[in-house]
Amino acid sequence: MAAAKFKMSKRGVGQLLRSEMVEAEMLRRAEIIKGVAESIAPVGGAGDPHPGLYKSSFYVTSRKRGGRRRDRAVAVAGNSAPYARWVEFGTDRVRAHHVLLRAAAVGGR
Repeated sequence: MAAAKFKMSKRGVGQLLRSEMVEAEMLRRAEIIKGVAESIAPVGGAGDPHPGLYKSSFYVTSRKRGGRRRDRAVAVAGNSAPYARWVEFGTDRVRAHHVLLRAAAVGGR
C-alpha cells in the first residue's frame, strides 16, 4: 500500500485564513462573546449618571486582514463606553469585573 503524501501550500493556507468562510466563523464567535458580555455586564446603581451605558456599548467588527502579521481574518468584540477600560480592569478603588475576559472564556468556543 502506497503512503499518501501531503505538500502544504503556504499561499493556499493564506487564502484559507483570509477567506469569507473563516471571517464568518470569527464573526460568529465574536457575536457570541458580545451576547455573553451583555448578559453579565454590570449596570450602575442609583448614583450612576449613565445607567446602562456600558451594557449597551458592546460592538463587534471584523476584517479579512488582521492579527500581528495582517495575514488572517479576525473579529473583535469590544466596548465603546468611555469608562470600559476601568470596568474591565478595575482601579485602586473599584474591583475589576473582567466582563469581556469572562465572556470570551465562556462563549469563544
